Amino acid sequence: MTLWFVFALMTAAAIFAVLWPLGRGTGPPNDGSEATVYKDQLAEIDRDVAAGLIGAPEAEAARVEISRRLLDAADSERKPAIRSSLIWRRAAAVLALVGLPVLAVATYLPLGSPRLGDFSLAMRARAPDANQPIDNLLAQVEQHLEKNPTDGRGWSVLAPVLLRLGRYDDAVRAYRNSITHNGDSAERRADLGEAIAAAAGGVVTSEAKAEFERAMTLDGDAAKASYFLGLAAEQDGRTTDAGSIWREMLAKAPADARWRPLVQAALARLGGVAAPALSGDTMAAAKDMSEGDRGAMIRGMVDRLAMRLKQNGDDVEGWLRLVRAYMVMGDREKAKGALTDARQAVANDAERLRQLNEGLKNLGLDG
Repeated sequence: MTLWFVFALMTAAAIFAVLWPLGRGTGPPNDGSEATVYKDQLAEIDRDVAAGLIGAPEAEAARVEISRRLLDAADSERKPAIRSSLIWRRAAAVLALVGLPVLAVATYLPLGSPRLGDFSLAMRARAPDANQPIDNLLAQVEQHLEKNPTDGRGWSVLAPVLLRLGRYDDAVRAYRNSITHNGDSAERRADLGEAIAAAAGGVVTSEAKAEFERAMTLDGDAAKASYFLGLAAEQDGRTTDAGSIWREMLAKAPADARWRPLVQAALARLGGVAAPALSGDTMAAAKDMSEGDRGAMIRGMVDRLAMRLKQNGDDVEGWLRLVRAYMVMGDREKAKGALTDARQAVANDAERLRQLNEGLKNLGLDG
C-alpha cells in the first residue's frame, strides 16, 4: 500500500503542475482596429473641446455614443477568444486528470511488479548479489545467521556449502543447528554424520557412526547412512559385514539409483578385483602378464600419474583417478595424501575445488 500511495502522490503532483498555469487568469486581450478608431475619436473630441471647435453638450453626447460603440466592439472581439481559450483549457484539464493516471498504470503494469511486497531497508541491504565472490556471499549468510540463529532454513542452506568448501568443523556446527531448528530427519542425521567423518579425514568415527545409526532408525532405507555404516565396517576390518550391507543396498536399489556405481565400486574394492581404468592397448598388452607383472605395471602407471600431477596440479580428473587408484590398490594412506595434495593444488580455484570435492564425495573417502 505504501508503494501505491507514493505513486498517487506523484501523479497528483504531475496533474497539479499541468493545471496550475491553466487556472491562472489571462491578460487582457489585445484590442482590434475598430476599438482603436473609437479611442482615437474620443481623444479627438477632447482636442476639439479644448480648441473651442465644439460645445460641451455636443462633446458629451458624442463621448457617450462613441463609448457605447467602443464597448460593443471590445465585447465582440473578446468573446471568441475567451470561448476558444476555455475549450482548450478544459481539454487540457481532462487530459491531465484522466490521461496521466491511465498512462502511468498502463506503463507500470507490464514493466513493474505490482504484486511484489515492500522490503525494509535492512532487508535490501542484506540482499545478496549473485555477481559477488562466493566468500562474500558466504560471509553475508553467516552474518545473517549470527543475528538470526534460529533461522533453520539458513543453516540448512549454509551447511552443504561449508562441507564442499572443506570447512568441516563449521559444517558440523551448521548441520547440528539445522537439526535443532528444522527438526530431526534421517537425511539431516546422515548429512551430519558425513560432515563428522569428513572432519576426521574420511574416517567414520564412533560419533559419526552414531549419527548414521540414528538416521537408519528414522528411515531404514536411508542410502547415505547405509553406505557409511558399510564403510565403518570396512575400516574396522569387518569386510564381510561391509559387503553384506552394500549388497543389501544394491538388492533394494532401483536400477537408476545415482549412488549405485559408488556401492558397486566399494564392493569391488572389498573383493580386490577392481583396478584403475586402462586403455584398450594396455589391456591387450596385460593379457599375457602374470599377476605380479600386471600389478607392477599398474603401480608404474599410478606413479607416473602422481608425478605428472605434481608438475601440473590443475587436472581435477587426474587427481580423482589417482585417489581412486590408491583406494583400489588398498593403500588408504596414499589416497589420503593424494587427497591433501589435490586440495592444496586447487585451493585458489573455487570451481576446481568444488569439482574435486564432488568427485571425492562419490569415492567415499571424503566429501
